[in-house]
Amino acid sequence: MAKNKIEYQCTACGSLHPKWSGQCADCEAWNTLIESIVVKENANPRFTGFAGKSTVQTMADISLNEEPRTATGIGELDRVLGGGLVYGSVVLIGGDPGIGKSTLLTQTLAALGKHLKALYVTGEESLQQVTLRARRLGMGDDPFSLLTETCVERIIKLAQQEKPQLMVVDSIQTVYTEALQSAPGNVAQVRESAAQLVRFAKQTNTALFLVGHVTKEGTLAGPRVLEHMVDTVLYFEGDPGERYRMIRAVKNRFGAVNELGLFAMTEQGLKAVSNPSAIFLSRHDEPVPGTIVTVTREGNRPLLVEVQALVDESHLGNPRRVTLGLDQNRLSMLLAVLHRHGGIAMYDQDVFINIVGGVRVTETAADTAMLMAILSSFRSKPLPKDMITFGEIGLAGEIRPVPNGQERLKEAAKHGFTHAVIPKDNMPKKSDIPEGMKIIPVHRVSELLDIY
Repeated sequence: MAKNKIEYQCTACGSLHPKWSGQCADCEAWNTLIESIVVKENANPRFTGFAGKSTVQTMADISLNEEPRTATGIGELDRVLGGGLVYGSVVLIGGDPGIGKSTLLTQTLAALGKHLKALYVTGEESLQQVTLRARRLGMGDDPFSLLTETCVERIIKLAQQEKPQLMVVDSIQTVYTEALQSAPGNVAQVRESAAQLVRFAKQTNTALFLVGHVTKEGTLAGPRVLEHMVDTVLYFEGDPGERYRMIRAVKNRFGAVNELGLFAMTEQGLKAVSNPSAIFLSRHDEPVPGTIVTVTREGNRPLLVEVQALVDESHLGNPRRVTLGLDQNRLSMLLAVLHRHGGIAMYDQDVFINIVGGVRVTETAADTAMLMAILSSFRSKPLPKDMITFGEIGLAGEIRPVPNGQERLKEAAKHGFTHAVIPKDNMPKKSDIPEGMKIIPVHRVSELLDIY
């Protein structure tokens, strides 16, 4: 077999070089040359033909049959996958070490292995370690097949003989291809190994899970092109030392993005949490200043979270603005709006914002909750325990409506909240107001100052 020709491509400008050097000769960027394989027109079949027959078709010729899905048996995982597992799909799971990636996939294989042929490929652990974990989780001795291998060519060869319907590779950073000379974990090795595994999954209609390491910044280690090659990208969120773990879908070709699945780590593995709103609410014995509940949306799910604020006199030249679970720039903007349109200055106050439970809120519907919690702490005046609020605040001091306001009110009513401060444009019809709920519509920031 002829040896593959190697060239080096600049990740900054895309130029090709016959040998490696520290600086790109075209764009003069440093340390941007990575190894790649030169593919000829008569290249090996493993590099071509994985996306189906190449023919030109019209939209009328395309079959629109919905992809069949298989439930994994874990409800929260099915939610973030878009309703279940699709054969031929490639799912990339990333997260901090010890967060529960291998545990979740072991549970998934054990549940699906009862009626599907499943294969677990491990490059980090021995077969004894995987077996001990499966027994510790109470999964029996024969839920799925095991393979310890790091060469992607041998993995694919053995998988073609085994013909699994579901396969897990743990992890992609340990896998290497013999076509490249660099060490496993290198950018080029990760990219090429993942490309070969994706081609295999598409050719054989195998559902494939890839486990990826994360960097200190929380992103997947290796090239960002890895996220573009797969169908679904799932991230574990939360602290490995905490009881609750969250999985967020940041990319999904078969479902909605930004879906959130919640799990509790127990001695028997990860258990799905059916009512996540309950764990994000502190339920203080008595009303305390600086806390209020908002209704945010994670994908298609309304979620109740508690927003806490602490406003304290600052003894520094630059007062601190600290947020946990929210955007810090958003906090600075809201404090400027409060000063300009509410007449309350915070230039001599430290402001701290926290979301209970470690969840991260990315939408702007939590603006009114942040502002009301800040006002409550600043005035040392608690808000009613049965009050919720949601709404976006603009720079002109207006309170804008948010999507799915009716669903948010229903979720709040289901958990016993009887008062709601919402944007005026989100005010539902009288017949649609949940029974027993009093709604206070607001249109300007100045109106929030007069509430309680």
